[in-house]
Amino acid sequence: MKVGFIGLGNVGGKLAGSLIRNGVDVRVHDLNPEFVAANVAKGAKDGESPARMMQDCDAVITCLPSPAASAAVTAEMLPHVGPGKIWMEMSTTDEAEVKRIGQEIISAGGAAVDCPVSGGCHRADTGNISIYAGCDRATFDRILPLLTVMGRRVLHTGPLGSASVLKVMTNYLATANLLTLCEALTVMKAAGMDLATTFEAISISSGTSFVHETESQLILSGSRDVNFTMDLVQKDIGLFQKLADIHNVPLEISPLMIEMMTDGQRRYGERAQSDRMIERLEEATGLDILAPGFPMELVDTEPEERGYEVVPAR
Repeated sequence: MKVGFIGLGNVGGKLAGSLIRNGVDVRVHDLNPEFVAANVAKGAKDGESPARMMQDCDAVITCLPSPAASAAVTAEMLPHVGPGKIWMEMSTTDEAEVKRIGQEIISAGGAAVDCPVSGGCHRADTGNISIYAGCDRATFDRILPLLTVMGRRVLHTGPLGSASVLKVMTNYLATANLLTLCEALTVMKAAGMDLATTFEAISISSGTSFVHETESQLILSGSRDVNFTMDLVQKDIGLFQKLADIHNVPLEISPLMIEMMTDGQRRYGERAQSDRMIERLEEATGLDILAPGFPMELVDTEPEERGYEVVPAR
């Protein structure tokens, strides 16, 4: 299968790298020519343009920063969609938008999948990230070999759009966890607790989480660079709030999170790293939430393994 990959940023570049590293025939495209050149040097081909990639490839993957960016790219590809062609949207996007674009692809004779990832850039780099896939079962079976190269655990979530709904939910939970960890670490520092001991106490407790095991380390080291920026957080938690509004679910925590992130952007910049939210509390208290011995960047130490489908218990 010939695969096109459009969007070679923090996540997309790593997912494309897994395909290239494992011998998949990959064509790449990005607005940044340096990203394209770097992937060509690894063994990919220059895809030249979205239109050309849809002509040349069996499946074209988009991994872009916004629904608008995906819409612009798929508009270029649409005239070249036909039977056997697959569009795979790996961005975190809006359910309604992925359904709208997906229906255009399907109406032209192709197939559409929303297949966002979860688990951090460090796991995207090793092919150990998790992937959701929303599409019909026949399309899922066609693309599963590709997904198990890019990810460790692959979940077929149901019809087109279902993966995007679940993905914004997981990012909402991750953001809530980041904000509560910032508060927990700051209170422990104020109470005189050693922060390395605090980290371990959380890790072995019912309060632990994936976010703690990863982002708390970057907070304590002073790196505060998780390769995920505040504008992307705002997009994702905004999509979750939109979903709640559509379904008339009155949320209390979600609006406060949006307000807190807006304040973080006002202080540190719209595209500041999301872990810099700890600095709001450092400024308010005069405390440094730092501890020696923690890494400046996350590295996935698990060996790369071929992925597998996760089947829900029913």
